[in-house]
Amino acid sequence: MKREPGSTADTSRQVNLPERLRDLREQVGISVRTLASRAKFSPSFISQVELGQASPSVASLERIASALDVTLGELFSVVEPGRAAVVRAEDRQRLVSSWSRAEIEPLGPSGGVSRLEPVMITIAPGGHSGKYAHGHSGEDFAIVFEGEVTLTLGEETHILQRGDAVTFQSEIPHHWENTSLEPVRLVIVAYRF
Repeated sequence: MKREPGSTADTSRQVNLPERLRDLREQVGISVRTLASRAKFSPSFISQVELGQASPSVASLERIASALDVTLGELFSVVEPGRAAVVRAEDRQRLVSSWSRAEIEPLGPSGGVSRLEPVMITIAPGGHSGKYAHGHSGEDFAIVFEGEVTLTLGEETHILQRGDAVTFQSEIPHHWENTSLEPVRLVIVAYRF
């Protein structure tokens, strides 16, 4: 369906994470306890997330997604294979992690045959991707569009500013942090093998 020219209706919406995680877990056919074990969390934490009582970090969301055998982008929706996926700015879904002080917006298709997972992440001052550095399978490309962000990649630390880009193997434990006084906006394109 095409958007009408001049349309200004704000149809962006926040993902109902508790409902989406519960649906995905039930589709896989596993219990809260099994999901917790796979993601290396306590069952009470998974229950709190599913009940909307806990706001997981970006890194925690990646661990939960991996335990469900989906990508972070698939926490939003799945696009039919073979169809072009146009994601209008005003139609993007948002997932907010108050714990990380970050907002994630998918920029492309999730699931299907695509191995690319582009997301825009906005990190508020003092925000970060998680408590600890984490790794996952694949390769990541990131470019900073606004602000300054610190990337800890293994033993190395990189300060990235507007226009800076980085490509790295995702298996290397990594951590994003905004130590500045302004929000940072970056696009990460993950390639999953």
